Amino acid sequence: MKEQSEKGGKVYLIGAGPGDPGLLTIKAKEILQACDVVVYDYLANPTFLEYVGEEAEAIYVGKKSSQHTLSQEEINKLLVDLGKQGKRVARLKGGDPYIFGRGGEEAQELGENGIPFEVVPGITSAIAAPAYAGIPLSHRDFTSTIGIVTGHERPDKEKSAIDWEGLARSMGTLVFLMGVKNLSNICRNLMDHGRSPETPAAMVRWGTTPRQQAVTGTLATMPEIVEKAGIKPPAILVVGEVVTLRDSLNWFERRPLFGKRIVVTRARAQASDMRRKLEDLGAEVVQFPTIRIQPPSSWSPVDEAVERLNDFDWVIFSSVNGVKFFFERLFQKGRDVRDLGGKSIAAIGPQTAKELESYGLRADLIPNDYKAEGLLDVFTDEETRRILFPRAKVAREVLPETLRKRGHHVEVVPVYETVMEKPDEDVMRSILSGDVDVITFTASSTVHNFVEIMGGKEKVQVLPGTIKMASIGPITSQTLRDYGLHVHMEAPVYTIDGLIQEIITNLSS
Repeated sequence: MKEQSEKGGKVYLIGAGPGDPGLLTIKAKEILQACDVVVYDYLANPTFLEYVGEEAEAIYVGKKSSQHTLSQEEINKLLVDLGKQGKRVARLKGGDPYIFGRGGEEAQELGENGIPFEVVPGITSAIAAPAYAGIPLSHRDFTSTIGIVTGHERPDKEKSAIDWEGLARSMGTLVFLMGVKNLSNICRNLMDHGRSPETPAAMVRWGTTPRQQAVTGTLATMPEIVEKAGIKPPAILVVGEVVTLRDSLNWFERRPLFGKRIVVTRARAQASDMRRKLEDLGAEVVQFPTIRIQPPSSWSPVDEAVERLNDFDWVIFSSVNGVKFFFERLFQKGRDVRDLGGKSIAAIGPQTAKELESYGLRADLIPNDYKAEGLLDVFTDEETRRILFPRAKVAREVLPETLRKRGHHVEVVPVYETVMEKPDEDVMRSILSGDVDVITFTASSTVHNFVEIMGGKEKVQVLPGTIKMASIGPITSQTLRDYGLHVHMEAPVYTIDGLIQEIITNLSS
């Protein structure tokens, strides 16, 4: 090994796991957040790139079966070059880097060139995919031995290094990674060397993801079953009596939204909680942010209002964003929550109230109807109130206008604004081809921008009829109808949880 580089460069060989973003390790996430460059493979879930800092460079090396953007030798050289440049490099690989991931070869190359490196193990698909398919690799009623085997050896090998007789006779459970193309040979070799043709077998594709597909059969029937099912890589083969447990232990594919592709149109910064909840229910979430939340072009109206907080009796918050941006600016001006002492606070919706609680404030009023009109029953003509309303720059005027007509003094200050997000061409193609099940809308602004991004009213009216539109409430629903779109689902409770429950109910019926 050469003397290590003195420039501070370091390469982390990180196992990204089999696909479920929740299976990434805490250490791997921390390295991704701090790296200068991330070099990633086809099998690494692109969600992980969201952890990478905005200033970091992302390099896709595209290692897919028979399709390599860079050869392994070129990848090795790239890692060495980046290390010599003093970069902190996250080399993100599907599964575990040392289990048929060629991580050992990359580590050797780094070591020979004096580049410091660390290995961050990942959860291999050999273990995770069967578990998500309801197949425990060991079980005391069946076996206590497990063998993990590559499904394809190096093509330049003259003779197989696999001890087929030993595998066939001594291992209770066998897992073959990357074995789709050689499936017939694998099954034949096992049977020729003593394994019963009736041995249960399963093939699991895209294990641990909402695209997971699993088929079962026997060694004798598996090649035909896999061909009929159209299973392509990436997939693993499991052989052994434990496969019979799938019928009773298949938990992952029984979740209520399993396999459904659901488009989330809300701002990326606000989408994480909704995405997580949908994914926990089995859905494949397709992020298609139509809006981006940003500070207002001028803080002057807000700053002036903050200087006159004693002039107001009430402060009304109509959204989580309104709360966040208002308090961020309040703190920037050297103030704190004590400046709201003696004022009543109204929150439209439980999520807005929850956000207020994160600042140590409890809403005095939360209307039963989670929209602006819900407050109108409270603010009557009997007593004149002075009201501060921090909200989006562009929003519905029904609440402030009605309150003013009733004699109240309402001062609206824009604490944030929404702008249209850049379109994702790949997602647009998926929507136009009908390759999604549901498109969700959580505000009228997401509807307006969605229509504009997709090409206008006439374009969205001819979207495939298989796609269902899901709305968070009546105002958003009316906006959809104004564009000629059918509302298939409307949340009875105007919250993200209410919307998700309505999607479950609708898709289950």
